[in-house]
Amino acid sequence: MSSESSRRSMEAEDTQAADGPPAEQEQVNRDGSTTHEAVLCAARAFVQQEASRHSDGHDWSHIERVTALAVRLAHQMGADLFICELAALLHDVPDEKLNDSLEAGMAKLHAWLDTQPLAPEMREAVVNIISTISYAGGQRAAVCSLEAQVVQDADRLDALGAIGIARTFAFSGARGREMYDPSLPPREQMTREEYRNGRSTTINHFYEKLFKLKDLMNTSYGKQLAQQRHDYMVQFVEQFKREWESVDG
Repeated sequence: MSSESSRRSMEAEDTQAADGPPAEQEQVNRDGSTTHEAVLCAARAFVQQEASRHSDGHDWSHIERVTALAVRLAHQMGADLFICELAALLHDVPDEKLNDSLEAGMAKLHAWLDTQPLAPEMREAVVNIISTISYAGGQRAAVCSLEAQVVQDADRLDALGAIGIARTFAFSGARGREMYDPSLPPREQMTREEYRNGRSTTINHFYEKLFKLKDLMNTSYGKQLAQQRHDYMVQFVEQFKREWESVDG
């Protein structure tokens, strides 16, 4: 091989190494959109239709806020933007609170994913995030991947602050849960089943879950955002109890 041919061969190899193998390059569709953009667009349409059935704090507005927070956190923490955004959009699809069972919800999620041109490793990453970020009574181990940490933080942030308060009362009202009973103390230890189905009150939920979230945030940026929202909730519950007991003012 001549020196010129050798040089061209080496340049071609360098270009391929920089660009990555062809299989890893994102496809550009005829309309100019990329495969990732098309999948995200399809996810938004699918989830918006699913979420329209819920008025208990798990509506489309919740999905939009969590997704926006996930993208914001992903930018700050250097996580994979596409995986974070897609997992955030889909995170409530298999939620057992919103389906006949967790198994039914996961089947619905997988059925939709089957229609999308996702690389197996990306699909696995998204499913793993969605399967592990739920609070579930605080019984689950901490998530490991940065993308799971980002999406979990985004979902938990939407359970805090003024929005968190509103969503808690919306969910409790939809489930027929009473607001407050001073004779019923918050539960300290619960199984997953007890957390889901045991008797409690809306105010107790702040102690059983929401007040704990601040210290369970994964990312440094998520912790910053959580603190202010946590403080607002504490003030709300204190004021609520004063008014309940008619000792405010």
